[in-house]
Amino acid sequence: MNTKNTSAPTAQDFDREFRAQVAQMTAGLAPTAFTTAWADWAMHMALSPAKRSELRQEALVRANDTWAFALRALSGVPLSPSEGLNGDADRRFGGDAWSQFPFNVYARAYQNNVALMKDAVRDVGGVTDYHAQLLEFAVRLLLDASSPSNCLATNPELLALTQSEQGQNLVRGLQHVIEDTKRTVEGMAPAGADAFEVGKSVAVTPGKVVFRNELIELIEYTPTTKTTYAEPVMIVPAWIMKYYILDLSARNSLVKYLVDQGHTVFMVSWKNPDERDRDTGMDDYLSKGFCAAVDAVSAIVPQRKIHAVGYCIGGTLLSIGAAALARDRDERLGSITMFAAQTDFSEPGELAFFINPSQLAMLEATMHKKGVLESRQMSGAFVLLRAQDLLWQPIINNYLKGQRDPMIDLMAWNADGTRMPWRMHSEYLYRLYLDNELATNRFPVGGKLIRLSDIRVPMFVVGTEADHVAPWKSVYKVDNLVRSDDFTFLLTSAGHNAGIVCGPVHPKRHYRVKTRRLADPHLAPEDWMEAATKHEGSWWPAWQRWLAAHSSGKGKPPAMGAPRKGYKPIDDAPGQYVRQR
Repeated sequence: MNTKNTSAPTAQDFDREFRAQVAQMTAGLAPTAFTTAWADWAMHMALSPAKRSELRQEALVRANDTWAFALRALSGVPLSPSEGLNGDADRRFGGDAWSQFPFNVYARAYQNNVALMKDAVRDVGGVTDYHAQLLEFAVRLLLDASSPSNCLATNPELLALTQSEQGQNLVRGLQHVIEDTKRTVEGMAPAGADAFEVGKSVAVTPGKVVFRNELIELIEYTPTTKTTYAEPVMIVPAWIMKYYILDLSARNSLVKYLVDQGHTVFMVSWKNPDERDRDTGMDDYLSKGFCAAVDAVSAIVPQRKIHAVGYCIGGTLLSIGAAALARDRDERLGSITMFAAQTDFSEPGELAFFINPSQLAMLEATMHKKGVLESRQMSGAFVLLRAQDLLWQPIINNYLKGQRDPMIDLMAWNADGTRMPWRMHSEYLYRLYLDNELATNRFPVGGKLIRLSDIRVPMFVVGTEADHVAPWKSVYKVDNLVRSDDFTFLLTSAGHNAGIVCGPVHPKRHYRVKTRRLADPHLAPEDWMEAATKHEGSWWPAWQRWLAAHSSGKGKPPAMGAPRKGYKPIDDAPGQYVRQR
């Protein structure tokens, strides 16, 4: 690995340092992106007298509605703050306590203000779509923060709880503040996460580490059946997360489920990089990660094709590697499965709020200074995308109600984050998200361009309905890029993580699935939704049946590793890399 550059500072270094300092004051957000969006809106609003007149009229109507509602509420008769209000009712004000004066007036005024502010940034002629979306995001953050439900004095449910407990909820909340502050300062896991220790309560499926280099460990899991399918399953998880999201507790471990169904499973476990790995790039993740794993699995299970699986950006890496193998006429992959993974980044969803030249310049400066992107910065962006559910509601529960949300394995995993090397993450954001090189056939591997259209093996692609990280319509775009004659797309309920990690039995889940042939006409996402067959329950069994159908039968399980070929067992699962903090 290259060491940090010690040459004399350049003008670029000075500017990077300055941007990194600004980022510390703005929580990593680029002020130029938002001010440019605001300037675009303001200038075009000045050129839209009809829109301004419409907003003035709406402001008067909303103000009159609030005053009329307040006069009715003064009578003391319970009155729902959403009664007769145009638009969807806010679920935060659905309780009976919110129907009492003056709290129903607070909620009514807030909802009218929300509607007015949202209308103010929508449909302004001339404003770019991206700037309009960025302003809507900023307005949403502001409105979420100013909700009367977030404040003790304006939330009747919190006041009633405080009265009934004689303030003990606030005492517990203060204790939680002190404890959480201490844990944050000391770099400890959140309260309750200690109960989910890697190798003891999560990531416990038995296996051996059969390969290790400076970037990955490869785990081969111990078979639990007398016979196994001939083709092994090799999983490439995202390196922005630790792999054991796919090996949580026994009831929702995808690894355990596959092994119990008779599959030989290999898992890539990524190293948690530090500043010494600052110059590790996308080429390293491909050669020392994906390709090294394919070489190892091919040696341990020779003369068998591989069912390759990729999750999130691990799926993006898998698509890059598969295209490179196909270009070089390497036929070791028998099928490709992708979980919530994007290949065309032209419509990346709400993450686009954080992906623009201004934002990336600031993020790159921060990473360059430290050598890595800290996990808390990555998680902070995801929290902002769902601020009401992931920021304000936990604050209310933990610090005002004094109630700890019960920790579950998925939450504990989410708190066990990883860092990103400067070079790799910069390349990933600029080349894939910003420039969309992969979908436009401009992404080189080994000095030669690759094309996703070279991929012709059977594919099974999974999207999730409520995904804020990889929207399913963006995931679905891969159907336009590959030339697989056996392409199955499955859309499951829930979000980016909960939709994938749902266990083999889940009564609250449903999914839609449809297979197409290359000669079939392409369906737009909305048309696909109508044409796909809907099923209740978990999608895991449907995928497992697909894997079985694309396998060549069962036989004796392969040995653990291949010592004669240099792949001997060197450690018990889950290995060492997953324990790195």
